[in-house]
Amino acid sequence: MTAVGAFGLSVQDQALESDVRLGLSAVEQALVEATKSDVPFITVGAQHLLQAGGKRFRPLLAILAAQFGDANAPGVVPASVVVELTHLATLYHDDVMDEASMRRGAVSANARWDNSVAILTGDFLFSRASQILADLGPEAVRLQSQAFERLVTGQILETAGPGAEDDPVRHYLDVLSGKTGSLIAVSCHLGALLAGADEYVCDILTQYGERIGIAFQLADDVLDIASDSHESGKTPGTDLREGVPTLPVLLLRASEPDPSVPGDLRLRELTAGPIEDDELHAEALRLLRAHPALAQAREETLRWSEEARALLRPLPDCSAKTALEGLCDAVALRTM
Repeated sequence: MTAVGAFGLSVQDQALESDVRLGLSAVEQALVEATKSDVPFITVGAQHLLQAGGKRFRPLLAILAAQFGDANAPGVVPASVVVELTHLATLYHDDVMDEASMRRGAVSANARWDNSVAILTGDFLFSRASQILADLGPEAVRLQSQAFERLVTGQILETAGPGAEDDPVRHYLDVLSGKTGSLIAVSCHLGALLAGADEYVCDILTQYGERIGIAFQLADDVLDIASDSHESGKTPGTDLREGVPTLPVLLLRASEPDPSVPGDLRLRELTAGPIEDDELHAEALRLLRAHPALAQAREETLRWSEEARALLRPLPDCSAKTALEGLCDAVALRTM
């Protein structure tokens, strides 16, 4: 049993593991080619985040979904490249909106150059994705366009924030469904579609992709609070420090104040906005780790993961199905 990718995915079938590794290698080579330009400066900018690495989660799911049809069909790798280029492009734009200085352990494009270069580089990647997509047929174009609309809608919802009548937790999940779930769902859909899988299989895998994508993002929310930096490789409480309300804080705010819970009232006071002071940040992390809201966030994460697993039941038993179920297990392990 060996792990594939950075998600704790275990593949017990050597033939499937070989297919996945070869597919991801082909995707990586194609990404390098797709980010080249006749203008050297554009190539440097377009390959900036590509060279910083990444989990390639979306291509992985496209390749696994393709196992339910002809995994070697010629459109599978290009479709995987399309979804990853789209994802990379959104990262350039996200960093501008967030005024981020780092991305994947490297200086962000907007910090290395400026906002204009970062935005235009993202646009360049979108254009390259569109060129590749055009060769995959009108149905692929339609699906990717719909996913991209949902992605942008999710970003707008996040930027606008919940309205006065909106449930903040529901609004947050809607944001994740658009920003994260949509592109992961279409990764599964395109992989299966271009491999010639049956329509009902495509539908199941699309729904699975949406839910597992949201589950992984929610697991990140839990990890941001629960993990030490040496476990996750990230500085814990980053969103907490910046005052970005993720699921644990939103669940805290949605619950009634409970003086019987140690530190409950103090925690609500601390998480009312950004926490710049290191001592206050450490106090908030300690209190939130012990608060029922974190356990509730874990439960919500696992609920999405189990919904994803349940969707796979009608699919024929095979190594690819087992691997997709393994991703559901990986979500559970990440939240422990």
